[in-house]
Amino acid sequence: MYLQMGWRNIWRNPRRTIVIMTAVIIGVWAMIFLGALMRGISEQMVRNGITTLTGHIQVHHRGFRKDPVIENSIDKPEVVEAALSKILPQDARWTTRVRVDAIASNARHSGGATLVGIDPEREAEISFIGQAVTEGAYLKTGDTYGIIVGQALADKFETKLGRKLVMMSQDTKGDIASRAFRITGIFRAEMEATEKQFVFVTTGAARKMLKLGNEASEVSILLTDYKESDEVADALRGVLPSESYDVETWRELLPLVTAVLKIYDWFIYLWFLIIFIAMGFGIVNTILMAVFERIREFGLLKALGMKPWWIVKEVLAESFFLLILGMVVGNALGFLSIFALTDTGIDLSALSEGLEFAGMSRVIYPFVLITDIVAANLVVLILGLVVSIYPAVKAARFTPVKAMAHT
Repeated sequence: MYLQMGWRNIWRNPRRTIVIMTAVIIGVWAMIFLGALMRGISEQMVRNGITTLTGHIQVHHRGFRKDPVIENSIDKPEVVEAALSKILPQDARWTTRVRVDAIASNARHSGGATLVGIDPEREAEISFIGQAVTEGAYLKTGDTYGIIVGQALADKFETKLGRKLVMMSQDTKGDIASRAFRITGIFRAEMEATEKQFVFVTTGAARKMLKLGNEASEVSILLTDYKESDEVADALRGVLPSESYDVETWRELLPLVTAVLKIYDWFIYLWFLIIFIAMGFGIVNTILMAVFERIREFGLLKALGMKPWWIVKEVLAESFFLLILGMVVGNALGFLSIFALTDTGIDLSALSEGLEFAGMSRVIYPFVLITDIVAANLVVLILGLVVSIYPAVKAARFTPVKAMAHT
């Protein structure tokens, strides 16, 4: 009976019903759509961090992260490789790298860069570089003079494919080592800073230039599920001696991203609460206005024997239908907005420098998290009914005599 009366009552004044529904629709849409955008930003920050030469787990020589000099390289990579073969899941992938700070120069310009020696085949399965080359060709195993540079660095140095680029760094003997490479490929990355920072050669070429022998700077591991990172890292720490090796997960390697993720979790739910507060005032005000317009009606119902609690339930039933209708339409609009941006995203290239400072991509793609959708709808439904209790109680407190005398 209460549901039937509530459904009929909300359509007695369609204009008022549409006003309340509009507030609920806008609130639900804002929660879902803007929440998805914020999740998209954090998700892309994690993805960019992991694919930009981080992986899910990294193994270094003890102290390399604090002092990344050539002397802190892993002197026995075969020990690490043996541990990986025992510990890693079958579908996990890994690679060794040589990474040093270097100076890049040509006839016109010079500047700092990070020289990364990679195994081309293994690296292509782990980081972005395997699919990032847009001009020229990717490195091949055994290529001792080829180098891949970013588009931003090529523009800065006014160079192009086929031109020479000289790399200089300190070798294992403390001498300045230099070698001329020929640009065989140019890559594009999500962030321009990545294009300016990294240049890639083969592991063999980097080791020969730095007189590194068989040593490596790091071992990067990519798992199929990032949730396994802590478990696998703990297993590796149990096998590799802690006095010689550091084993760190992506959360430890990307502390800024980890901090931003925690902030975003709280910020999203705070955003839900702020949206609801704004929407809640509209709900209370409109329902309260409807109650005062129907004082004589509620007085008549009480005179006919309806108990106060029944009137409360009848008013809450009206609120329930209004919230449900608004939530259905709001969810539909939210998902349509997300779907419209699935392929194109929101291009913020004009703000790229500021975005990169915060570790964000130039294009933002929304990312839907089911828990956010559930949380947004529960906030609207439960708190919406809670704020409707006041108008409902107000309606139940009218006495028949006062109500019938109301004009």
